[in-house]
Amino acid sequence: MADKPKFVIFAHNATYDKLHQVATLGLTAAAMSKDVIVVLLFWTIKKLAEGKIDQIDFPPEYAASAEEVTRLLKEKKVPKISEMFHEARLVGQFRLVACSAGLEYMGVEPGAVERNVDEVLGLPAILSLTAQAETKLFI
Repeated sequence: MADKPKFVIFAHNATYDKLHQVATLGLTAAAMSKDVIVVLLFWTIKKLAEGKIDQIDFPPEYAASAEEVTRLLKEKKVPKISEMFHEARLVGQFRLVACSAGLEYMGVEPGAVERNVDEVLGLPAILSLTAQAETKLFI
């Protein structure tokens, strides 16, 4: 049997709009039988470690619309980021990987994220794991 096509997302930005795209793309790719690997970097690691992965926040340039969009998200019962990550694991192959260097750079202890990720890996291992991906996104 052939390996499933790998779908990799390097998640760097941690505002809600970016994380929502990571979660929806990851969930959709998992449901489409792709081997999904989400690599958490810098700010996504920090937000996960602080328990704020579901926090609705937006970049400053969208402040004028933030209240309305937040209201619409709640009104339409859009799932939380953590719920979409959980659902992706249920419907397909989905892994969250935290970059070990990112933990160091953001001052995060491994224990603060280990229960919420599948692995903590260094960049050489991450690059090897994702080398043959059919899709690679940087969000």
